[in-house]
Amino acid sequence: MKKDNKIKIFTTNIIGGKYKGKSIEIPDINTTRGSKSILRESLFNTLQFDLIDKNFVEVFGGSGSIGLEAISRGVKRAFFIEKNRVVYNTLEKNIKSLDSSRAMSIYGDSFEKFDIILEEINRDKTPTYFYFDPPFSTRDGMDDIYDKTLDLISKIDISTCEMVIIEHMTKLDFPKELGEFKLKKKKKFGRSSLSYFIKKD
Repeated sequence: MKKDNKIKIFTTNIIGGKYKGKSIEIPDINTTRGSKSILRESLFNTLQFDLIDKNFVEVFGGSGSIGLEAISRGVKRAFFIEKNRVVYNTLEKNIKSLDSSRAMSIYGDSFEKFDIILEEINRDKTPTYFYFDPPFSTRDGMDDIYDKTLDLISKIDISTCEMVIIEHMTKLDFPKELGEFKLKKKKKFGRSSLSYFIKKD
């Protein structure tokens, strides 16, 4: 008899805001890496009330744990892109369980679909936070993932960007300047780190 190959589902909770304690799902597949609670908590302790009425883009959406936390904390709209169908379905379910009126999700490759979100933001003109959490480059076929991510960042219109945040391998150091952005701070969480980039003066 064949074993059941059903994907395991883990859960995590929204840490703060309107939906604090609300459970969201994360499928256990190798392309999804749910951001650690300690990292999420540090991120939102840094951003705090600055997020209110801004836009938030989780470029590599996964099951949406970062963008949904942003919704809970009062962003105007959150945007997600996810290319894995199973994960995207979970993302959609998670969005509906919180507030689908403030979320826009796109199924597809982030490197191909990013322009759709940029067009939406440029029309809207609301200051926007961009969160990049690309798959770690240690995975097969991901050697150039950070170069491709930097290419996406170079497309962002500085006039509508509040901040660019990159979750990445700790052993990787980004340049202190990325085009019109400069590094504000970097914080380490074991294998993962967060680098925060703001507009140059």
